[in-house]
Amino acid sequence: MKLRIPPTVTDRAFKKIAVSCNSKTLRIAVKGGGCSGFQYVFNVVEKVNDNDQVFQKDDCRVIIDKTSLQFLEGAEIDYSEELIGSSFKVNNPNATSSCGCGTSFSFTPSFK
Repeated sequence: MKLRIPPTVTDRAFKKIAVSCNSKTLRIAVKGGGCSGFQYVFNVVEKVNDNDQVFQKDDCRVIIDKTSLQFLEGAEIDYSEELIGSSFKVNNPNATSSCGCGTSFSFTPSFK
């Protein structure tokens, strides 16, 4: 699958992976569920699968499976530290709406 605009990972997200993830590999997936229809799932993993897209800086990696990539075209993976908490965030231009928690979104596919 060829993406027109692949997702990007910010330096801030890579820095957090470097200091927080023992394997230095963060898997991001999109699954059905959540209050808006789809949800982002973040896991620290050891293994990269054959169908994963790998985004790497130095020895840190973000991996996204082939199915989830279609939902993340043109998205930015970032890390945010705020008074109310800190977390990885996905700034997704494909999300037509999202919930207040920021991990759930709705998606209307574009067949261009």
